[in-house]
Formats: sequence, C-alpha cells, structure tokens
Amino acid sequence: MLGQGRHAALALVSLLLSWREATPIEVPRDARIQQELKQPPTLVRQSVKDYIVDPRDNIIIECEAKGNPVPTFSWRKNRKFFNIAKDPRVTMRKGSGTLEIGFRSGGRPEDYEGEYQCFAKNDLGTALSNKILLRVSKAPLWPKEVLEPVVVTEGSPLVLLCNPPPGLPPPFTFWMTSGMSPIRQDKRVSMGLNGDMYFSNVIARDADTDYSCNARFPFTHTIQQKNPFTLKVHTKEPYNDTSYNATDPFGGRKVAESTPTFLSPSGSQSSKMVLRDEHLLLECIAAGLPTPTIKWFKKGGDLPGHKVKFEKFNKTLKMVSVSEEDDGEYVCMANNHLGSIRHSIFVHVKAAPYWLDKPTDLVLAPDENGRLVCRANGNPKPEIKWLMNGEPLENPSPNPSRQVLGDTIIFRSVQMGGSAVYQCNASNEHGYLLANAFVSVLDMPPRMLGAKKQLIKVIENNRTFLDCPFFGSPLPELRWFKNGQGSGLDGGQYRAYINGTLEIKKARAEDEGTYTCVASSILGMAENQVSLEVKERTRIVGAPEHKSAIRGSTARFTCKVKSDPSLPVTVTWTKDDKPLYLGWRLKKDEESLTISNVNEGDEGTYACTVKSEIDQDSASARLTVLEEASLNPSVSSALPPDRPDPPMDLDLSDPAARSVRLTWIPGNDHRSPITEFLVQFEEDRWEPGRWQNLSTYPGDFNSVILQLAPFVNYQFRVIAINTVGQSQPSRPSPRYKTSGAAPDAIPRGVRGWGSEKDNMEISWEPLLDLERNGPNLRYSVWWRRKDAGEEWSNVTTEGSKHVVHNTDTYVPYEVKVQARNEFGPGPESNQVIGYSGEDVPTDAPTDLRVSKVGSTKANIHWKPVDPASVRGEFKEYKLYYWRESSLVPGLLVSKEKRTKGVYSTASEPSGILSDLVPYSRYQMFMVVANGRFEGPPSNTVEFTTKEGVPDAPRFFRINRRSFDSIYLEWDKPLEPNGILIGYQLKYRIVNGSRVGGRTQLETFFPNVTDFTLRLPDRSTRYNFFLSALTQIGAGEVFAEESPPFANQAYIDQVDIATQGWFIGLMCAIALIILILLIVCFIKRSRGGKYPGGGFVAGFAEYLVRDKKDLPLDPVDQKEDGSFDYHSDEDNKPLQGSQTSLDGNVKESDDSLVDYGEGGDGQFNEDGSFIGQYTVKKDKDETEGNESSEATSPVNAIYSLA
Repeated sequence: MLGQGRHAALALVSLLLSWREATPIEVPRDARIQQELKQPPTLVRQSVKDYIVDPRDNIIIECEAKGNPVPTFSWRKNRKFFNIAKDPRVTMRKGSGTLEIGFRSGGRPEDYEGEYQCFAKNDLGTALSNKILLRVSKAPLWPKEVLEPVVVTEGSPLVLLCNPPPGLPPPFTFWMTSGMSPIRQDKRVSMGLNGDMYFSNVIARDADTDYSCNARFPFTHTIQQKNPFTLKVHTKEPYNDTSYNATDPFGGRKVAESTPTFLSPSGSQSSKMVLRDEHLLLECIAAGLPTPTIKWFKKGGDLPGHKVKFEKFNKTLKMVSVSEEDDGEYVCMANNHLGSIRHSIFVHVKAAPYWLDKPTDLVLAPDENGRLVCRANGNPKPEIKWLMNGEPLENPSPNPSRQVLGDTIIFRSVQMGGSAVYQCNASNEHGYLLANAFVSVLDMPPRMLGAKKQLIKVIENNRTFLDCPFFGSPLPELRWFKNGQGSGLDGGQYRAYINGTLEIKKARAEDEGTYTCVASSILGMAENQVSLEVKERTRIVGAPEHKSAIRGSTARFTCKVKSDPSLPVTVTWTKDDKPLYLGWRLKKDEESLTISNVNEGDEGTYACTVKSEIDQDSASARLTVLEEASLNPSVSSALPPDRPDPPMDLDLSDPAARSVRLTWIPGNDHRSPITEFLVQFEEDRWEPGRWQNLSTYPGDFNSVILQLAPFVNYQFRVIAINTVGQSQPSRPSPRYKTSGAAPDAIPRGVRGWGSEKDNMEISWEPLLDLERNGPNLRYSVWWRRKDAGEEWSNVTTEGSKHVVHNTDTYVPYEVKVQARNEFGPGPESNQVIGYSGEDVPTDAPTDLRVSKVGSTKANIHWKPVDPASVRGEFKEYKLYYWRESSLVPGLLVSKEKRTKGVYSTASEPSGILSDLVPYSRYQMFMVVANGRFEGPPSNTVEFTTKEGVPDAPRFFRINRRSFDSIYLEWDKPLEPNGILIGYQLKYRIVNGSRVGGRTQLETFFPNVTDFTLRLPDRSTRYNFFLSALTQIGAGEVFAEESPPFANQAYIDQVDIATQGWFIGLMCAIALIILILLIVCFIKRSRGGKYPGGGFVAGFAEYLVRDKKDLPLDPVDQKEDGSFDYHSDEDNKPLQGSQTSLDGNVKESDDSLVDYGEGGDGQFNEDGSFIGQYTVKKDKDETEGNESSEATSPVNAIYSLA
C-alpha cells in the first residue's frame, strides 16, 4: 500500500513537470454571453446538515441551483429515490428544488425524519447537496417521581441531581425555587455543566428554601420543572436565624473543617475530547470547609489569555475557538488553609475535515488542459473521494483524458461533451465536507464586447490606451492594425496587452487614424474599429499677472488661450475659488476680464480656467486694492506698490559649532518697504527637500547669526515680506554641516504602567530628528522598586519602550530615562513613579443595602473591601443595577443593566442612586474596580421604588370634526409610575397671544382616552393641559392648542347650503312665490264676467307645447265667480301621468273645444270665452263627460295682455 502511494506521488510529480496547464477561461459578465453560455448546475442554497425542525411548523428543506439549461431537481430519502408526486403533503417550489411538507390535512412530522439529499441536473451534469439529516424537535416531559427530603449534616458537601429529560436539541437547565425565584450561586453553591447543583459545604440557612431543576426547550419555548428538593440540615448546636451573617455563615457555632475533595470530576485525572474551532469547557468543583478556591494552569505552557475565560467563580475554564496547539494537560487546583488537591484533565483536540484548497469551477476550451484540486485537513486525516454527477469515479478511469491522482483530477485535451459536475467528499470519523465543482468545455466563436466604432480624442504627447474587449473559447488571438494595412502593431511606440488593450506610449499627429482590432481562433474571427484623433494641448499662453489698482480705477486681467482649432473651449473666471458673476462692473471678452470702479471687495485672487472636452488649463493672479492717491503730483504719478523681489547673494560666514552668520542683499521693495525677512532651512538627512521656517528678522536686517542644531547638514533661503505679500524665495545658500554633540533634550512623557499583572512597561516620547545631535541614538532606562532600598536596574534600547517582567502585582517603581548617542549621554529625566500591572480584585463589597427608598432615588450603603485586595489602583466602587419588573400589572420593562461609579475611601461608604423609575422592582450588586479589572460581585439586593407621578400621555391629538365641537384623543403614558386613577384636563380660552377667561377642569376615569368639547362659537380656541393621575398626584403635563378655524367664508357657504333648515326655508319661499304668481296671473286674465278663462286655456296650451307633466287639482267655480283650488285627497303625492283640470288632456289643434256638455264655444269681442262653465258635482259626470282643452297660444297670450 505504501509503495502504491509513493508510486502515485512520483507519477503526479513527473506529470506536473512535463505538463503545461492552460489558464482557465474567465467568462465575462456580458449579458449576451451569459444568456448564451451553457453551464452545468451550481448549488446556491441548501439546508444545514443537521436540520432540526419545530413540529408545529411546516417543514421546508431548501435546495436552490442555477444553470443553463435550467436544472431539474430530484431527492433521495435515506439513500432511496423520494417520489414526491405520491405524497400529497409534499410539494416542490416552482423553479427550485425546495421541498415544503405541510400538515394542515393531518400527518405526523416524525414520519418525515431521515436523511435527505438533493440532486440538481441539466444536460451538462448533476450537482449534489449535502446529506441533510432531518430531525423533529422533542420536548419530553419530566418523569414523575416523589423526592424524599434530603438530609445532610451541616458542613458536609451535597449534590442535587437534575437529570433533565433528553430533548432535541438538549434543554438549557437552571435552578429555581418552587416560587420561581432563582437560586443564588456563589463560590460555595453553583450549578455544574451537567445541570446538577453542587454545594461545597452545606450551611443551616440552605434549608430555608427548596430547590427545583428547570429545563427550557428552545424550539417549543417551554419550561418544565422537576419536583423540588427539600433540605433538612442537621446541626450539632441550635441554629438561630438571626445569628447569620456573610462573614460567619455558621453563626459562631463550631463546625468541623475539612480539606478539599473534588465533587466533579472524580479521581485524580480525566480526559476530554474537543473538536477544532469549538468551545472547550473544563470544570472542577470541590468540596471542603472553608470553601476551596479553584486555580487553573496548563502543564508545560501558559494559558492562552486572549481566548480563555474563567466562569462560575473559577470553577469553569472556557476556551473559545480551540486549535491543535491547545492540546495538552490542564490542571485545576483546589485549596483552602487545610490543604490542596489537584486534578489533571488531558485535552485531546481532534478536527472534522476543513478545507485547505476547495475545488473551484473550471471552464476550458476544447483541447485544453486543466485540473481540479481538493485538499482538506483534519484529525484524523480525512479520506478524499471523487464523484462525477453523483456517481463514484472509477480509478483507473475509462476516460483517457481524465486521471485521478489522490486529491487531484488531471484533464488533458478535453473535448466537447466532456462537461460534468465533480464532487469531492472529504470525510473522517468527526464529519465530512462535500464540494461541487463543474468542468465546462466551452466553444464559442470570437466576439467583441465593447461599443462599435468608437471615436477617441487624446492630447498630443500623452500616453493613450485603446480598449478592445473580446471573448471566445478557445481564447482568441488579438492583433491590432492601423488604417487596415501592415502587420500587427506591437513594439516600439505600441504595446499590445493580452486583455485587448493597445497602448500608444506618446500620441503624435501621425498616430491619427483608424485602428482595427481583430480577434481570431479556429472557430472564426471578429473585429472592431477605434478611430483616434490627436489634438493640440489646450493651454494659456498669456497668463494674468498680479495687479495693484487704486480704488475707483479700472483693473484688467488678460488670459490668452491657444487650443486645437477643432476643439471648442470655454473660458471661466473665478475669484478666491468661487464663481464670478459678471455685471456692469465686471465684463469678460475672449482674452480678458475687466473690473471697473474697483473697490475693496474686489481684492482677491482671480483665476482663469479654459476647458475643452478632453483637457483644461488654468492660471491665477492677485488684485490688490489701494487707497486713492494724494494731491502730491509725485505720489499721484507713482506706480502702485507690489511684492518685493527675492533677496540675492546669500553668504555664510563666522562658522561655529552651533551657529553661522547668514548675509544677503535685499531685492527691490517695489514701493512698499520690506517689514521682515523669513529665513527657512532644509536638511538632507531626515526630511530632504522639505523647507522649514527657522526664524524671522526685522526688515532693516540683512546679516544675522543663526542658532543651529548639531549634526545637521543645512542650507538656507530668505523670503522678503512687505504689506503686499511675500517675495519668491531666494536661491539656496551653500550647505553648512554642524558637528555632532551629545543629546541636549530630555526624553518627555516618561511613564511606567503594567500591561499584564506581572510586568511594567516603561515608555517615553522619542527625541525629534533635530534633537538627536549625532548618530546611533539610544536610550538608557533605569528602574527600581520604590522604598525598597534596591539598586537601580538598567538597560539600553533603541526603541521608545522597555518591558520589565516578573514583577509583583501593582508595585510602585522609580523610573528615569536618558538619551545618548556616539558623542555621549544627555541629561537624565526626572524620576517618575510607575506601577506594575494590576490583577483582578479578590474581595467583594459586603453588606450591600438600601435605605430611604423614594420614587426615583435610594440611598445605598456597603462595607468596603480591604485596600490590599484591590490589587491595583483603586478606581471606584461600581454598582450594577437593573429594573427587574414594574409593579404596574402587565407593563413590560427593559432589564438592561446600568452602572454607577462611586469613589469613596470612607470607612462606612454610601451613595445616592438616582434616576430610578417609580413603582418598580430593582436589583443591584456592587463590585470594586481598579484600572483594568473588576472584582467579584457583592450580595444581590432587591428593592422597590415608591409610587410617583406619571409621565406625560403618550400622545395628545386635537381634531375638529364639526363646526361646533372639538374631539380630543390621548393614550396612556409609557411609564405610569404607579396605578393610574384617571386623567385631568384643564383648558381655557385663548385669543391670539392672550389667554383669557377662567380655567375649566375635566376629570376622567383611567379607561377614558377621548373627550368631545362643544364650542360656544366656532372661532373659539383653547389651550389644553392634559396630565395623568396617580395617588401621588398629577404627572407631566402635555400642552396643546386647538387648531385655528381655517377657510371661514368657504366653510360658511358649504355649511348653509347643506343645512336642513336652509333647504326647507328655500322650498317654502319658492312655493309661496309660485302661489303668488298663479294668483297674479289669474286676476290679470279675468275677462269681466268670466274670470280666468283665458289664463286657464293659455296655461294648458303651454303645458301641451312643452310636453311637461303638471298634475293639478280639480278647479271648482264658486257662486261668486272665483275659483276654488282644492284636492280630493289633501296629501296625495304628485302623479306621473298627464291629467287635465278634470282628469283628461287632449292635444289642441289651434281650435277651441266647448266646455260643458257639448256646447259650441264662442268668443266675446275682447277674446274672452262666452260660454258658461258647467261644473257637475256628480262624480260620474265629472270623470266621464267633462273635458277641457287649452286655447291656442295666441289667445292665451292675448288673454294675459
């Protein structure tokens, strides 16, 4: 077997040496190519390997894949084909392989437990998911049992067994009393990793409560409680509950002490196996009296402090992200003043397989070579198995183009049809890894990806790139041609890159033309063209110059531009880097900017910027505004002042160790006297090329002595300054090198502090470069323990820090530092006091209690710790407190912990805890803190704040729903701070900004959250003040003002038009007017003896002409000749049928029909009807024989006249 492995390895090495692998093809993300590209399936989503589901929910097993063609999906359950179509509860999501199992119509989720695997398949291959182990969460009940009281002797150890029911996943266990109060755990009493409760020693007070183990199941969110244990503690002497205190739990009674023994684990050694990257939990719980202290260490090395944490009062060691180097022997030691005991735990770190080189997808062209590599590690070493499309690969392979060599598959001269999905399985006894990687054999003719026939414009002499993105499989060869002639462009002025880009190193006018890129392969050819135009650079040939102008005069800046004639350019001006707005004073033409009537606001820097579509140039100049010239002709004719010229002829003389004389000749001051000279220096050792200010001198100096630093190679320059500005720098002086010397500077910022509990870091600020004074700078560091009479320890270092190891915890040291170089030592620093590192405080504050508890404040008291137990600089007592619950029923609260620091060295310290929420139950504990750590917690104290006044209501809204009322709505406060007994609402009238009238008060029950207020006038506005009430009083006020009554006129119109009374009034008025009109017409149309005949005939004709229906009552003639309008049925509604005056209507043909019983109709001279109306009282005659026809329209009108 060994020989075979060696032979395979040699074959692989020889093959790799003789075989040239093609670079895998990278498919561009071009949409067209991606759409046409055939690709085997690739899994993009799947469920986890160990899949636990909630039995109350539907089961969803995910399997999503992509590919072209779109993959189809199938499943195996327990390694057999899973026929989804036969199970009505199982459906597969459209377009994916995700299974959904529903139980709405019945069924048991447990029937679907098992191992599932998804297969995604298309024409090019098959991809596999992990094997998904589906299990249904279980929360079994605790077995019923009767627990006898546990009898134990005071001072003895005790273990209360939990033995929770096995759930899936395992439940989280915790201990509480039967009243659901948590069991307080401490150094003596704590819960083990297995859920059991351990007592290192029992005290009589332990019998005051019962103990119940609880199991919380995460999926069902249920808690099951075991029957509680009851303790009976036998004491040798009578027990008095009042004698208990934290420092003497036995109340002065004599209880036999005992040496430590281990409750868990048992024996002197044990072993623990943990997987790589998991968390390691080691536990040591000891019995003994006094309660033993637990310490941990690793044999043969230190515990990795960055990932080790001690929990449960040092009884548990927790290590995160375990790695192979954490393998070894871990020792826990339990000790009290009677003795100590040790237990060794041998930790063995194993590893499930993990990837070293995960196989990746491979795209090859026909006849190319490639390989898939699958490298994994683990402990034990994982076994590598290859599959193709879900089936194991045979070795030797029947396919001559494929060879499997351990963790590598070699492909040679692949051909079309060779696409497949390969699976690599790496497994050992602790798990497995499964990876899919496809090999896609792709043939695609060359194609161009960029825009067609691009036009590129570049500036002459610039470096230029012409892009020609392309793709094909096999990878095409790309060549560039210019103007369709000659051989390929590559070399000299041109450089062709493999990605299709052509570089022109320096574009010239002769490089203009059309460039063609041609991509060719055995499958075809594709080409694209790029046109190149080389343009002349846009530049400013006449730049603006600095100007000085007298206020009120005109200033003109020139900006002459030269550019390529084919490129349009734009010229813009700015002032002090801000846009310049042109107007009557500021005018711009093609080559200048003119500023008329100059004033002080025009002073500044003016910049001219010229832009073309491909480049730009800019130049600037400053305008200085001067006061008006005086009447003196010589001054009036003088030119405006300007910046001075730079100083000249710099000379060095009088050299000394740390000084030299610098002399210069001032330049022309341009009508503004020089006020000062600025001397700058540059040195070539530390910051070469950087000019730094050295010193300034009055304007009448031209020779000064410069004070210099040792071991510096200087050169100097001088700048002249007047009221206009600075001159240009002078030419540099010759170099001058000063000689070296011992350091003059004292190291600054010396301090000593501990980064670990057993060290002290001494640090300081390094000297500046110009303070070194010589080569080979070092620092001598001295330290000694303060007030110990020790000799100084010292060391020399080149850095700015030194660490002193193996110190005691938080011990004061005297520290000093001195700089030195090759020329000798410098001065020593002052001695400073530093301290070694701090450690975790050992003691906790005791007897924590509260007094004078109010609604928002409480006084706290405690007994301080021994200063020696702080093991560092005492920083503060830190109080952790949190709101456990509200006394208001049903109100949920945040239990976020808050802290308050109290610095006190008093023998009886106290403090005030403020900002508490009223009517709440709080818990708190206290620790002591040094500069780095916090100590163990004190006893936990619970207290209740008193009832207070409530917060403001959550919201208060005022709506105007009608013209005469306001609707108010609010919600209860977020924090009632007590039991709400109601709300009170105060309101008063407001007129503009003035408040008038008396304040009115309304009170409401706590369940009332709205109120409607009737307004005396629609324009009345109110100020409202709403507050909630508790027994203590009114809370925070929520003030609002009623909104103004907007759009008064418009609202009035809409209001009146829609009111019932207004509609009724209008109808009544219309009816009265109609009756009056009818009466008026009747009286006017009376014909002497025969009143009304003309009107009736005309009115009837009007009805007939307009074809309108007008139901009227019968008309009876009274004996006096008037008409009686009445109805046989007083309240009869109007009918829709056409009725005449006596029941029938006939159309008129411009002739009169006789009234009465068939008599001929006759007219008088005035046109009135001569015949006598005959009204018969007999109902039959009236309805059957009487008829009335309207007169003609002419007669009707005539009768009205």
